[in-house]
Amino acid sequence: MARRQKEGEVIVRENRKGRKFALRFRAYGERRYLTLGYEGEGTPPLDDERAGEILDNTLADVRRNLWTPPPKTKKKSAATTLVGGLQISEGDDDEPILFGPFAKGVVADRKGRVSESQHDYREWGLRHLIPFFGEDYLLDIDNVLVDAYVAHKVKESERFAAAVDRGRPLRDGRGQVRKPLAPASINKTVDILQWILGIAVEYKKQTGVTENEAAGKARRLVEPEKRPVHLDTAEQIDGLLVACAELDREPRYHCSEREAMVATLLFAGPRAHELGNLLWRDVDLLNERIFIGRSKTAAGLREIPMLPALRKRLVAHKARAYRTGPDDLVFPTGTGGRRDKDNLRNRVIAAALRRADQVLLERDHLPLPLGVTPHKLRHTFASILVAIGKDPKTVMEALGHTDPKFTLKVYTHMMARGDDERRRLKALVAGERVLTVEAPLPEVVALDDYEVPILRGLAELGGRAQKREVVRAIGEEFDGRHGTRDLEKLPSGQPRWKPRVGKAWIGVTQKGWIEAGGGRGEWKLTKIGRAKLARSPVAKITTPRLAEAPPAAAEPQQIERKLRLVA
Repeated sequence: MARRQKEGEVIVRENRKGRKFALRFRAYGERRYLTLGYEGEGTPPLDDERAGEILDNTLADVRRNLWTPPPKTKKKSAATTLVGGLQISEGDDDEPILFGPFAKGVVADRKGRVSESQHDYREWGLRHLIPFFGEDYLLDIDNVLVDAYVAHKVKESERFAAAVDRGRPLRDGRGQVRKPLAPASINKTVDILQWILGIAVEYKKQTGVTENEAAGKARRLVEPEKRPVHLDTAEQIDGLLVACAELDREPRYHCSEREAMVATLLFAGPRAHELGNLLWRDVDLLNERIFIGRSKTAAGLREIPMLPALRKRLVAHKARAYRTGPDDLVFPTGTGGRRDKDNLRNRVIAAALRRADQVLLERDHLPLPLGVTPHKLRHTFASILVAIGKDPKTVMEALGHTDPKFTLKVYTHMMARGDDERRRLKALVAGERVLTVEAPLPEVVALDDYEVPILRGLAELGGRAQKREVVRAIGEEFDGRHGTRDLEKLPSGQPRWKPRVGKAWIGVTQKGWIEAGGGRGEWKLTKIGRAKLARSPVAKITTPRLAEAPPAAAEPQQIERKLRLVA
């Protein structure tokens, strides 16, 4: 316990010898800690009232510049305890422990007891906590100081975000961009602070900390609710699989088992690390089941019934696979190693999502939602099981959970389905194709092909112009390049390409390349937009030059797109 004063406080710590009194205050610009002794010692005997009088007298001497620090005496030997990597003596006159050394020691001591990712996560938290709390005593960290830290991180994030918006992001000592923290990330740093203070409470006889001041919802920011991300219709699911199959057939993509991997995520719902560790001995094609034997929980060790749509693709994948021994990985990397969540997200899913949007839009379906990750495909698997009529217990066991309420609350989402949608979804699960895969419609100019012409149009008009003037310039630039579908009249009477330029305009605005000008309806080119235009390797295209090859500096994706459009 501690009796707070305006300029200092009395610290009372209990140990085997009884109640021990000390003073903590600031003098001459420094923190001071002065041990008074145990209760009953001295004349008059030391107690709460006497300790308060000594504090008042000491503070009065400090204000008159009469107080002098007592001379340091040689400490008596005492039993020591290792706490957070520090040798802390019991029963001597050591000063309180600083948060910085204690926190670093606690994290370092537990490195071998947790996974490497968990240790890295705690070290990430220390990089945010140490600059603020590092020079504070553990006993000084109360709920007021924790709230001050949260407010500091909010303001810091706003400052970083403003710098990014200005196009001049702040950088750390290593030259890396200082990115703003979202409320959820700030709360995670408070979680790590709570864990460290929890260790301090466990060693309260040595640290003097009796309460965890970082505990409770009041110390956290309110996190905005996230929109559930999952594939909403059978067409979206099938569109993603079609896109994966197309990429598997393209020579420039080294991965040729993308469809089988994504189908496994969609129709079996493994976690990313479970998919990466899956062996052929775990895949029972004859009895149509998959064994998950390497999971983070006991409930995660499970058997998943193999849906027909998945079995069909795994049979084809095994027939093409180079190694299919019992202890060979089902989905190894190009070098034969295990895939992790980053590999799945960046090397497998990212390209498939881009191609799936093209496949769906070509067939007049909604594109995939933003934010699809391998884990969100696990959410889709849960929603598929619910949509085709599986009971909560079956869904829970397939996902490797222990609480069906948690499964239904977090992992299943209402899919857009009526009777027809249920029929299409069941057909998809049975292995049938629900997305029409007829010859694609005539291709339209891609939205990102309009971005640089928008910047160029503004630049040629003096860097500031009305939107309609820029659209007119784009129409002239793309005259002869727009195909039949681009020029098709919409119900509004305007050609299809004009509203598509409007969509591209929104994207360019969100990227900060253009912004509203001072005049009514005027837009102007920003510094970031000028830099983007200067870096762009794509030259202005006019009708007589349509058949020319793209500039040599263009990226392969740009070259391929231009040649496809010309053809």
